[in-house]
Amino acid sequence: MTLPASDTPPTLDPVAALRWAQQAPPASPWLHEEVARRMQERLQWIRQPPQAWAHWQPLHGGLAAHHLVVQRYPQASCYLVEPHTQPQRVAARQLQPRWWQRQRWWGPQPQWALPPAQGVDMVWANMGLHMQADPLALMVQWQHVLATDGFLMFSCLGPDSLRGLRALYARLGWPTPAHACTDMHDWGDMLVQAGFAQPVMDMERIVLGFASAARLLQELRGLGRNLHPARFPALRTRAWRARLEQAIDRAPELRGPDGALQLEFEVIYGHAFKAAPRVRVEPLSAVSLRDMQALLRNRKAPTAT
Repeated sequence: MTLPASDTPPTLDPVAALRWAQQAPPASPWLHEEVARRMQERLQWIRQPPQAWAHWQPLHGGLAAHHLVVQRYPQASCYLVEPHTQPQRVAARQLQPRWWQRQRWWGPQPQWALPPAQGVDMVWANMGLHMQADPLALMVQWQHVLATDGFLMFSCLGPDSLRGLRALYARLGWPTPAHACTDMHDWGDMLVQAGFAQPVMDMERIVLGFASAARLLQELRGLGRNLHPARFPALRTRAWRARLEQAIDRAPELRGPDGALQLEFEVIYGHAFKAAPRVRVEPLSAVSLRDMQALLRNRKAPTAT
């Protein structure tokens, strides 16, 4: 598989992104679970249920939501894709059914493996794309494992996320608290570049309220890390932490209409199909048997005149 050339996002440190991907939180973040729950509701619009699907990085994406998708497609085989050892161990331990549960002994068992080429009908990737150093290469990988007419469902954070916190840091002259996120229209262009067809993008805003600055910072640490190359390069002290909490408590940028502390997230949802391959006509053309079958399935039958 040949990957197209792609640039690393200009405000994302690839070394820091790799370190974050290798970490294993004890549980999936609440926001990620909520976004995944909303995303799986969109599966009701899919007419043809997948016979096989892949869940990309399930620990960060949402383990509770994984069970919702399994309940929707109980007969479908599932690949669990986690490139890093520690997150895989934590997710495998939490997803393993107990010995008395029916799903441990009946139905298709999930595989911790990368699907073969054209091996799945759906790729499910929740809230991870904005933490990728090379998102285009990942999209190409998704397209590679999808069968023709298979579809991708993904979500990620958009550029308006943490707008209030960014404004607070800018007002105080501090380095930015987070790397920049990609706009949904740019995600759509990238999907087309990766070989997907009919990309559909939409977004919504989710506002979370917090009782204290300490609780707000705790939630942020579960959601990710600041991957901006210009972030503060050293360790912070307890005095800095106290100063930060005080600044958050006093920040008008982080107060909602009711006066409570809040963070706003822009959540982007994406959906795209893998179209039948196009064959370039040459004096001698070679087409794989599977691609030829896909082309024949998608040809329109001639109409009688």
